[in-house]
Amino acid sequence: MIEPLGKEDARALLGAQRYGRLGCCHDGEPYVLPINYFYNGEDLYMHSLAGLKIRAMRENPQICLQVDEVTDDYNWRSVIAFGEYEEITEPEERERMMASLLQRFPHLTPVESRMSQGEDEIVVFRLRIKRITGVSEHWQ
Repeated sequence: MIEPLGKEDARALLGAQRYGRLGCCHDGEPYVLPINYFYNGEDLYMHSLAGLKIRAMRENPQICLQVDEVTDDYNWRSVIAFGEYEEITEPEERERMMASLLQRFPHLTPVESRMSQGEDEIVVFRLRIKRITGVSEHWQ
């Protein structure tokens, strides 16, 4: 039976997961891609190389992140956090958020590989959450 997920359970799921699907709009079409993130209890933090998704979010800051936990076809939970894209440009906050992201994701991805080469096109951003919805299905 599919049921709504309460706000506390939805926030707990955001905090427990590490990967989600970022949704934004590019040229009037939906654009969804996988991304890693961390949740500080208030906002969602991510980083990326400059590219299509960053351009899309700069043009239209209304974004969402979908996260799920799937045990099997009949036991799962899913959450969508809706909000606004906001780049983190203040140097101290940016450094603090990058340290938090690197602590949670220590393996080199393309973003971290570029960072280790001293390239400065890494964009650190947050999804300022305005609304969270969630559902779950559990069959005994």
